[in-house]
Amino acid sequence: MPSHHRRTRTHSSGRIRVVEEETEEDSDLAKKSKIMVFKSMMSSTKLFVLVLLCMQNTMFTVLRRYSQGVLKEIYSKYEVLLVGELIKFVYSAYKISSELSQGEKAVPKLRYLLKRSSKMAVLACIYGAMNILSFVALRNISAGMFTVFAQLKILTTATCSSVMLNRSYSMTKWRALISLMMGVLLFSEPIWNRDDNSKNPEGGNVMLGTAAVLIEVTLSGFASIYFEKVIKTDPEQLGIWERNYQLAFGSIPIYVMFMFWEDGGVAGYFGGWSVVAGILALLGAAGGMLVALSIKHGDSILKTLATTGAIVLSAALDHYLLGGPLTNIMCIAGVIVVISICNYTFDMSPPEAPLQTEPKNDKPDEEIALTKASVKF
Repeated sequence: MPSHHRRTRTHSSGRIRVVEEETEEDSDLAKKSKIMVFKSMMSSTKLFVLVLLCMQNTMFTVLRRYSQGVLKEIYSKYEVLLVGELIKFVYSAYKISSELSQGEKAVPKLRYLLKRSSKMAVLACIYGAMNILSFVALRNISAGMFTVFAQLKILTTATCSSVMLNRSYSMTKWRALISLMMGVLLFSEPIWNRDDNSKNPEGGNVMLGTAAVLIEVTLSGFASIYFEKVIKTDPEQLGIWERNYQLAFGSIPIYVMFMFWEDGGVAGYFGGWSVVAGILALLGAAGGMLVALSIKHGDSILKTLATTGAIVLSAALDHYLLGGPLTNIMCIAGVIVVISICNYTFDMSPPEAPLQTEPKNDKPDEEIALTKASVKF
């Protein structure tokens, strides 16, 4: 910003006195503040993790489309998710064990983490409930209606962040989030604007389906902020590997239940598997770890921006590699999504103060000793 100087000239004893407003100093402070905000947003670790998360989501989506849309593989999606959680559970346990301080034993540490995993078990149950609600919604409303309502996850995440973490967002960011939601909605136009997807299932209850999908998108926003709150404010301050270990432990029985619920799917239990299905399981496990990292180094909204950007990128790759749809409306909507993400990310409003860790309760000496062994990523 240019400096503005106001000069007042008064003649006294042949001397000219010049009075200048101190706007130059204020301008310098404003510039420094904006530079600090920009550096905070573009920190190398945060940006690297968000780009990795975007690429992981893109690869997972395109590969799943290739697997089930081109190769027509019929494995159960719940089995893929289960194997992904098992991979995450084993790898997290390995990382925890390999980074223990001298004299500590792995088994007591891992057992302690499982005993203290109730908060992550709540999150696993929420994810399970969201799967059930999706099933109920799609049994009662069309895929088009479901897609439209699903875009509300962007706003429910921001609202839960404001309520649960007492964050305030500038009007620029709220406008960016609303335009992002509308952009994603337009981008998914081939799904909700098809005749076969606009008809509700025969015998379906529209009110029940609508209520189910609205509860699901609300739970999605709540789960994201709950996870962030636990990671950043929990008194124990466990590391990323510990939290992934706990979350995988709580998720495994949920996916086992779903696997038995659908009776192994079309191909039966663990039938129809291929190399592609195995890669999808690995990508799913990596995605869970990257989500935790993105929330630790950024926040839930930035995580949502990364996954939203992946929708556009995966659709473009799907079109050029697999012949998927890419209409003029989708191209315009993709530009809106990218602009919205930039508007949110590069908003120069002063950053929020970091979340404070909650006071720690008194614990027995052995628990304190174990807690100090937390792995920091």
